[in-house]
Amino acid sequence: MMEQPIFERDPSDPAARTDPARKEINPLLKLVLELGPLMVFFFANARGEWLIERFPALSNIGEPIFIATALFMAATAIALAASWILVRSLPIMPLISGIVVLIFGALTLWLHNETFIKMKPTIVNALFGIILLGGLYFGKSLLGYVFDSAFKLNAEGWRKLTMRWGIFFIFLAVLNEVVWRSFSTDFWVAFKVWGTMPITLLFTFAQMPLVMKYSIEPAAEKASSKDQ
Repeated sequence: MMEQPIFERDPSDPAARTDPARKEINPLLKLVLELGPLMVFFFANARGEWLIERFPALSNIGEPIFIATALFMAATAIALAASWILVRSLPIMPLISGIVVLIFGALTLWLHNETFIKMKPTIVNALFGIILLGGLYFGKSLLGYVFDSAFKLNAEGWRKLTMRWGIFFIFLAVLNEVVWRSFSTDFWVAFKVWGTMPITLLFTFAQMPLVMKYSIEPAAEKASSKDQ
């Protein structure tokens, strides 16, 4: 019996799709696990004083942004643990993001300096962009690790989609730098939820023509797997 891998398998590996042990998480639940920690962060920052009134111990952490950071770290760890419990594997990009959250969140709380948590999106997005574009340089369309369960594309489709997302992640990194350095903390937190998320959704929808153009029909995909 083949041992279940800890991390998501390479989507270009035919065995990744035919492995009977492979589990897939419900798309809606996956969305909740990925966006849930961010919503916790936004709520805790916006309602920090309210939380302190009901849970006085939180006042030891400091201002709302620090309380939000601590809860963000906890929610991120819980989301990753839930992913592991449900599918016995860890999604690569949320895992990388989670590691950065924990490192920069810890620095934020330890040094009591909110700059670190503000830099987290810059680091994560720049890292994702570099990884995706770097993967293309070495002939790997790594975006399949993220969207393989949602899209079935041919090699050309994955290459083009990976290029677009790599550039988009770099754009998000630059955008985060501009926002947190130019506006208040509350504005930055709100922008993460009501700015970055809508921009990302619009960008995602804008890629649908490309996805439809390069999608692989189930029958064609099955034939391709047999040939391999």
